[in-house]
Amino acid sequence: MSLSNSLPLLILLSSLLPGLAIFLLREESFRLRTALNLFGASVKLILVGVMIWGVFHEQVYETRWTLAPGLDLVLHADALSVLFVSLSTLLWLVTTVYAIGYLEDSPHRSRFFGFFSLCVTATVGLALAGNLFTFVVFYEFLTLATYPLVAHKGTPEAIRGARIYLAYTLAGGMALLIGAVWLRTLAGPLDFVQGGILGGMDHLDPWTLRWIFLLLIVGLGVKAALVPLHGWLPQAMVAPAPVSALLHAVAVVKAGAFGIVRVVYDVYGVEFAASLGVLALLGAAAAVTIIYGSVKALSQDNLKKRLAYSTVSQVSYIALGTAILGPLATVGGMVHLVHQGVMKITLFFAAGNYAEALGVHRVSEMDGVGRRMPGTTLAFTIGALGMIGIPPVAGFVSKWYLGLGAAESGAALWVLPVLVGSSLLNAAYFLPILYRAWFGQPPAKWPGGHTHAGRWEINQALLWPPLLTAGLALAAGLFAAAPYSPLEWARLIAEREYSL
Repeated sequence: MSLSNSLPLLILLSSLLPGLAIFLLREESFRLRTALNLFGASVKLILVGVMIWGVFHEQVYETRWTLAPGLDLVLHADALSVLFVSLSTLLWLVTTVYAIGYLEDSPHRSRFFGFFSLCVTATVGLALAGNLFTFVVFYEFLTLATYPLVAHKGTPEAIRGARIYLAYTLAGGMALLIGAVWLRTLAGPLDFVQGGILGGMDHLDPWTLRWIFLLLIVGLGVKAALVPLHGWLPQAMVAPAPVSALLHAVAVVKAGAFGIVRVVYDVYGVEFAASLGVLALLGAAAAVTIIYGSVKALSQDNLKKRLAYSTVSQVSYIALGTAILGPLATVGGMVHLVHQGVMKITLFFAAGNYAEALGVHRVSEMDGVGRRMPGTTLAFTIGALGMIGIPPVAGFVSKWYLGLGAAESGAALWVLPVLVGSSLLNAAYFLPILYRAWFGQPPAKWPGGHTHAGRWEINQALLWPPLLTAGLALAAGLFAAAPYSPLEWARLIAEREYSL
């Protein structure tokens, strides 16, 4: 098997095999478990680097198994899949380091890191899926692999949150499966093709395609947390901080948003979808979600829940960019897939640090945390400013291109008020946190009863990941025009989608 045929499979196995091995380890096998985690994450990063170079130069990487006549399991690399795989792989490595430090003295670490690796395997599998059947398989695999992570603490609250998560996502998966099977019976094999595959099939009934599109978007919208399908996400915040970071920045919500992009661009084709009128529905759902999530975030005192509702809002920028016809809006939505992930994982890392070091879980408890934990709070500040859209952090680039795309497509009258209103609401729920953190008077005793832990504000394995991801969020804005940057890669995707 040549490299072009085996590389997607090797990328998948680089997390699957270490994950299966970790399940067999005893709890006290700390060094071996750490070595397996870091080895798998590092190998995956190297292999993805090879894939980035090849796809940029139009090298084809595909692994295909025929399960039955007309039913293939396909792993295929294109510009869009590489964008998502790169994000997942890089942030998995960083989150692995963070999780090792966060769970240092916790029970059931082998179980946690085993499912952690399976979760990333599922995410990479759906990112590299070459057809809708393969995507559905890994989409459901992701649901099952993530459930034990949400329930990891084993408390009644954790079990309840995990059950709500499972109920929502299994229902969404059923809708996706029905839509995929229905479309398969009408259109045949559903390989992902730039420009879509349905536009040239004149024998298909437009109303049937509209109903199928609705089923697919509902199924994907559960994980993407589109209103009113978002209810599981705040409940899942009972999970440990590394899991919350994974849910919001790398895996579950991004899987839903990525699936929406695949369906619009590579199944229906964005121009054909626009001719059916379904993009207007998607745009309306995204706009409502953006504003609703921001308004709900305003009223949350629990820091992780405020960040959760922020995710509900921010991830829908991707759906919004997908729903606006035109290459500039596509660039804005695609680049936000990466930018939101880097910024949001920074915020959840920081929230985990506040809880771990000080017992701080609420916004009202954050007075003076910047003096006690300046590194963590600096990272949180960069992530928050990026979410608001303040330059030069990455979030500004996303919103700028979404605004340009709206103007280009003639949708500025409704898109720009959504972007401006959302940014103002972002400022309203993030700036008070920053004011409390940097200028508030610290309490005599923190909620967790902790005192200063020595030279470092917290374990270095917990400190450096948010600083690194905050630096990436800043660099993605400052060097947006650099070769291989997320913005340049998003432009490459747009060029290939609209050149057909």
